[in-house]
Amino acid sequence: MSTAAPERALHRLDWSALQEQLDADGVATTPPLLSPQQCSSVVAMFDEVERFRSTVVMARHAFGEGSYRYFADPLPPLVQTLREQLYPPLAAIANRWAERLGERTFPTTLDELLAECAALGQHRPTPLVLRYGPGGYNCLHQDVYGDLTFPLQFLVMLSRPDEDFTGGESVFVEQRPRQQSRPVVVRPRQGEAVIFPVRNRPKLGSRGYHRVQMRHGVSAVHSGERHVLGIIFHNAR
Repeated sequence: MSTAAPERALHRLDWSALQEQLDADGVATTPPLLSPQQCSSVVAMFDEVERFRSTVVMARHAFGEGSYRYFADPLPPLVQTLREQLYPPLAAIANRWAERLGERTFPTTLDELLAECAALGQHRPTPLVLRYGPGGYNCLHQDVYGDLTFPLQFLVMLSRPDEDFTGGESVFVEQRPRQQSRPVVVRPRQGEAVIFPVRNRPKLGSRGYHRVQMRHGVSAVHSGERHVLGIIFHNAR
């Protein structure tokens, strides 16, 4: 796999299996989408400040310890390809979920979704790169940036767990009605992606489908540096 766009890896994804994982666990992990060279190229972008529209130092906002940067338009070709090509199959899953919950459905292309965002004043791109050093972590949260929220997002692990960093697991917490919360911990390998809900997902109960809220975060990094690429499909206000 070259440092060009990862179309071949995207075409090999088994979306039926990913849908089953999401329905069962609320979280799904893909095979590698990016090569080590592609991961390194995105990590290197973090220090190219001109590529980004803003930087957030997490401690200043009590979000955790670490920093992240939102890409400016136009997005790097690799990031744009991931966002464009992953959107349609994720929209199909999102629309099945919407039907189960009696909610609105979403357009079939990213351009149509972004046009809806723009009509609501959401113009700023949301793909980002996150960097955590020793002691870095991310509090549980949801990535909601305006009135329109696409219900699925994904992250790609850019670093090598247990080589570039230790600790730093991806943590998801499902808040179930009238029950204790359920944690899920995921350790994707370099280049692998994790797909998960932005806000909530449908869960089948004895009386049909109901919503369960989900939040996500990152446990403390013990050593080294952890870099992740996050792809959110709705734009920000």
